[in-house]
Amino acid sequence: MNEKQLARMTNDPGFIAALDQSGGSTPKALKLYGIDEGAFTNADGTKDEVKMFDLVHQMRTRIIKCPSFTKEHILAAILFEQTMDRKIDGKYTADYLWDVKGIVPILKIDKGLAEEKNHCQLMKPNPGLDDLLARAAKERHIFGTKERSVIKDYDEEGIKAVVDQQFEIGMKVASHGLVPILEPEVDIHNPNKDKCEKYMLGLFMEHLAKLPKETKVMFKVTIPTTANLYADLMKEQHVVRVVALSGGYTRDEANELLAKNHGLIASFSRALAQGLSANQTDDEFNATMKESVDSIYAASIK
Repeated sequence: MNEKQLARMTNDPGFIAALDQSGGSTPKALKLYGIDEGAFTNADGTKDEVKMFDLVHQMRTRIIKCPSFTKEHILAAILFEQTMDRKIDGKYTADYLWDVKGIVPILKIDKGLAEEKNHCQLMKPNPGLDDLLARAAKERHIFGTKERSVIKDYDEEGIKAVVDQQFEIGMKVASHGLVPILEPEVDIHNPNKDKCEKYMLGLFMEHLAKLPKETKVMFKVTIPTTANLYADLMKEQHVVRVVALSGGYTRDEANELLAKNHGLIASFSRALAQGLSANQTDDEFNATMKESVDSIYAASIK
């Protein structure tokens, strides 16, 4: 574990930029960026995945190299595996983030969501995870990881299965010297969202009480219905940071809700990239990014 990065993640102001769209979500991310599927579709109608990932890496590179994408505002960036293995200006992306920008690199490690059961979606099986974690830690200088599951309605059996799996994977991550971000997302359309969040919090505290003293974790949660619900979680000795996903809210909505939760910082994806377009001039792109970064930072430090 990089102690300088741990100190930064624990103490410094700022937010996390989520740049981790994977294979399933990349076409949508590119479309929002102004690049339709036709730009990476073969004559036979199949997707040219090489071209698709080239295009999304160009988008991410443009974001990362933007003048407003700075350590003064952004603590860390979450990367997709392919982004980790690509380069920016001759450096692997994680090294560019830390060495050039002073921003902590984090890796998305889940392989997507399993079919819904008990109103929840666990993570799919991930048989190559240990190899990925070893490579991320030793070869790509990654600080931590992120793994996502989803809770769609109140179901104690389902929620317990989600939290159990999150901690099981998180402890495997920690065994490689990395800091896991556990992300049991509560869907913003969940009809019992508040009840789910409060039950889930109790499970968090039960698991944390059993962890070895030296183990460090982070949480990525939906902005809670009850403001400051996670205040005590943030004080728990094992917890480095609690961060919030935008979850389908617009940037303005997410910022407004986030600002009501003292100590909760953003880890936004769609809300961060909102308004960016491949067709913008550099000046237009940079101005849009600055507005996004400034507003999310302001909401994160309240």
